Amino acid sequence: MIKSGKGAMASEGSTRAVLTALSANLAIGVAKFVAAAITGSASMLAEGVHSVADSANQVLLLIGGRRAKRPASVLHPFGYARERYVYAFLVAIILFSLGGLYAVYEGYHKIKDPHPLESPLVAVIVLVFAAALEGYALRTAVGEANRTRGKRDWLAFIRRTRNPELPVILLEDSGALFGLLFALVGVGLSVLTGNGVYDGIATLCIGLLLVFVAVLLATETKSLIIGESAVPEQVAAIESALLASPGVDRVIHLRTMHLGPDELLLAAKIAIGAHDEGREIAATIDDAEARVRTAVPSAKVIYLEPDIYHPDPV
Repeated sequence: MIKSGKGAMASEGSTRAVLTALSANLAIGVAKFVAAAITGSASMLAEGVHSVADSANQVLLLIGGRRAKRPASVLHPFGYARERYVYAFLVAIILFSLGGLYAVYEGYHKIKDPHPLESPLVAVIVLVFAAALEGYALRTAVGEANRTRGKRDWLAFIRRTRNPELPVILLEDSGALFGLLFALVGVGLSVLTGNGVYDGIATLCIGLLLVFVAVLLATETKSLIIGESAVPEQVAAIESALLASPGVDRVIHLRTMHLGPDELLLAAKIAIGAHDEGREIAATIDDAEARVRTAVPSAKVIYLEPDIYHPDPV
């Protein structure tokens, strides 16, 4: 059985991870912009814009989560749960444009026209401070993800989870930590050599990293918007529940699609006895639906079509 509380826990955990990341990024962003103004570091400025992009992204995720809770309407009979996917896709676009492309632009110009940094110690202190906060935010997201990740590796979790918020936070925070490392190396080399070109190279690396993360997020979120099936464990649990129902001889075919992270649409054609009467068929379908909902509580919308099974002639 797929536990009933898991969907609610995942949703609450996602919100907690988003709020933690938002708080960290607001504080980090202010510190980075102050350091960029003092030092003239392009990588610090790119990191400040990165934090603004991340903060905007987390606000979008919170808005998407709130709007997804609206009740179904005549125009949207299956509800609005998929809005969480739409807002996650907007996050990828913002990360690509405001975060990645801006950093690439800044890095290119800094490489063409390098200049030495002023007060580099300020930049180092801010970068270490930012890394500590980003590490805390990432630790929170990892803890929430581990509740549902199971034995899957991180790439498999990001590709298979139907929850859009946790992969976004995990990738954003991981990218932010690598970006801070690039910025720290760029500032350090610029100070050691007296050549500001290293700061520009670090900024370019930050931009390329953010573009990569954004493309990965957009690819995975697009797949969710199109409509992904239940994970294999859920499909197996659904089939077992259907076959365990008295009166169901076999599952002829089964189709599933996520309406949202915690809402699953299920359509199946089930084989029944050739001589079953209407009352018996209705009882069989009711029992099968109840068993499926017990096994996989996220199966909110279930359509079962009874049929007589005719094996293909040899």
